[in-house]
Amino acid sequence: MLNLKLWHPKPANTPVTPPEGQEQAATVRPLMRIVALNAKGGCGKTTLSTNLAGYYASHGYRTALLDADVQASSLRWLMNRGDKPAAITGIAGAERNGRVTRSFQLRVPPDTERLIVDTPAALDPMHLQDLTRGADAILIPVLPSDIDIHAVSRCIADLLLVAHIERRAERVAVIANRVKKNTLIYEKLRHFLQTLGIPFVASFRDTQNYVHASEAGLSIHELDARKTRTDVQDWEALINWLEQRPLADATADALDKGNAPVRDQPGG
Repeated sequence: MLNLKLWHPKPANTPVTPPEGQEQAATVRPLMRIVALNAKGGCGKTTLSTNLAGYYASHGYRTALLDADVQASSLRWLMNRGDKPAAITGIAGAERNGRVTRSFQLRVPPDTERLIVDTPAALDPMHLQDLTRGADAILIPVLPSDIDIHAVSRCIADLLLVAHIERRAERVAVIANRVKKNTLIYEKLRHFLQTLGIPFVASFRDTQNYVHASEAGLSIHELDARKTRTDVQDWEALINWLEQRPLADATADALDKGNAPVRDQPGG
């Protein structure tokens, strides 16, 4: 198991490579695979995925974003991003190309340090296993509504029983999304999530800041700090949970068979 003691937050927009003529010791940060997942559509998987990718990229991490949904919302966000300073590699995980192997199509650049996977809704058992195999963290966003509370229960059951994710492995966490904290339904959601036996690590408020960020191809962390201070603070608990925990064991068989995103080999 690899422990992420090497992780240190960098100032936003810190370049990954040193300026010309200057040398800088390389910091070794192993690849972390983070999967945003919920069988119910409209719960905020893309918002979670794009904001995570934007956070890591703007803090100097070599970041890739794999969009496994045919709607390709994360890839559209990347198109909106354009030539912003903090580059993110986009991977079209839902496309099918008969001229290349699946593992080649899902290849990840060899220097990638953070891979974010945005998944589609209503995954069948095979695709659920494929997308979660080898994941270091599985994040489940849930909205404050009775329908979403019921749906997240089924999603967690599928992860435990179908994808065989062990509860004690501490790879799964729940995030309350688009919440108004001083409401009865939020209190009901918070109470329910605390009874699941799954870490409930963060709550993100319902704000137009996420809409503005999406339209610009940015994350909440890349907007004007004076307008997003509260939202950025909400993210600290999630980032700390992700980074202060061990990575999953390598899954060589899954990578070889193309069942999980594959990191390119140097010179390959």
